[in-house]
Amino acid sequence: MSAHPTENINVDEDEAVADIWDLASTFSISSSTSVLDYPIEHGRQYHAYKSGSYHRPNDEEELDRLDLMNALLQMVNNDKLHLAPIEPASQRILDIGAGTGIWCIAMGDQYPSAEIIGVDISASAPPLLPPNVRFEIDDVEDPWTYGNPFDYIHSRYMAGSIKDWPRLMEQCYVHLKPGGWVEFQDFDIDYYSQDGSLTPDHALRRWLTTAYGAEKQTGRTLCPGKYLERWVHEAGFTNVQVVKSPLPLGVWPKDQKLKKIGLLNWTQLWEGLQGMSLRLYIDFLGWSREDLEILLTEVRKDLKDSAVHAMFDLLVTLRSDG
Repeated sequence: MSAHPTENINVDEDEAVADIWDLASTFSISSSTSVLDYPIEHGRQYHAYKSGSYHRPNDEEELDRLDLMNALLQMVNNDKLHLAPIEPASQRILDIGAGTGIWCIAMGDQYPSAEIIGVDISASAPPLLPPNVRFEIDDVEDPWTYGNPFDYIHSRYMAGSIKDWPRLMEQCYVHLKPGGWVEFQDFDIDYYSQDGSLTPDHALRRWLTTAYGAEKQTGRTLCPGKYLERWVHEAGFTNVQVVKSPLPLGVWPKDQKLKKIGLLNWTQLWEGLQGMSLRLYIDFLGWSREDLEILLTEVRKDLKDSAVHAMFDLLVTLRSDG
């Protein structure tokens, strides 16, 4: 598999891409999630269960961003909730890292005869749910106690959340019905440009490189997408399928679908930049808040630069155990 998609994305020379801030401001995502009394650190709210094991916040600002990520991933996947060809009669579906619960709720509506279980370390799902959907506060790295095996196991955007990915894959293998499907959607967040407009000197690259330096201290992989295929194979699955999609940052692509994807992707990064950074830089790397904010200001300047045609990749890895 090549490092990045080989087909170049054409730049829209006619689009006033410098106005991306005006476009992004049209997004208003309301969250009906009830927020519990979680600890406050660095002015943001974090989860309480196994506190410190997850570096991003779980406040309303972050939950809104996660719902935006849901819209982004669904658009990339051609408005499909999943790529695995699961049977309409599937009875048990597990969502690892359910977040706001938006995917589970949509799956509950699409598969009304199935039992949908969403698992997360934060109780971030809304109180009103379809009758076939339930959520559990749990750590998926602990031994699973979810009862009968599943027809379909789904996971996405778990970057920075898991310490032992091979062990997680093994648990999926053991708890999947014969003929069932697993599907992992995650990122290779190694920002690049096809035209050389993003250089190592850009603050966006420096921010990412420094964040990778915190990986050794967190013990969690910030960029799992590129390893998913290997981990799934090592767990015992065969005939693994991988779908790779480029995700532009900004509205610079000429292609209209990629332009919309780029706007969603740009907005989620702009809104989530601080939350992604606080614990990594201050708690793990020992940065001062002032130095971090200086770097983030430089990153935002890069994000508003329409001459920078940055992107990264989404990898969807799926396999049927049958």
